[in-house]
Amino acid sequence: MALAVALILLLVITLVGLAAVSGTIVQQKMSANFYDREVAFQETEAAMREAALAIENDTSAGASFNCSASSGNVCQSNPFTDTGVPASNIYNVTQYAAGGMAASQPQYIIEYMGNFQVPNPTVKQTSKMSYGQTPAPQTADFYRITARSGDPTVISDRAYVLLQSVFRN
Repeated sequence: MALAVALILLLVITLVGLAAVSGTIVQQKMSANFYDREVAFQETEAAMREAALAIENDTSAGASFNCSASSGNVCQSNPFTDTGVPASNIYNVTQYAAGGMAASQPQYIIEYMGNFQVPNPTVKQTSKMSYGQTPAPQTADFYRITARSGDPTVISDRAYVLLQSVFRN
């Protein structure tokens, strides 16, 4: 009788142990996926910064695709999947080494959206103009930067992050 009770207790303890190990494995996978996602997000932000620097340093070389109304090109929401954007317009990040933890080197595309009027500030500016006078409308070039953590065909099942931002120069 004691042997049967001992075997049942041993079976219960084994099942509890297996459940604990299973829970630990799931938590380790979740934390590894979260870490991979954070690394991918940091890579993509680095690509966004490098693209903004490319626009600031040389606007003619920075814009890889013209989406302005006068160009006649229609820009898709994700230019990486747009067949109208040539593969040569996808830039790999060069100023930032992704390192061994990253799935691949981040990439970005810069699209020229056009020259638009800059919105006036809601607060009246009184320096260099009389009280109540509104400043003259200014225009600026607008660019859309789309960055991703890497080429999806290379990173396979790793985390993938895609960010977009509008940049005014």
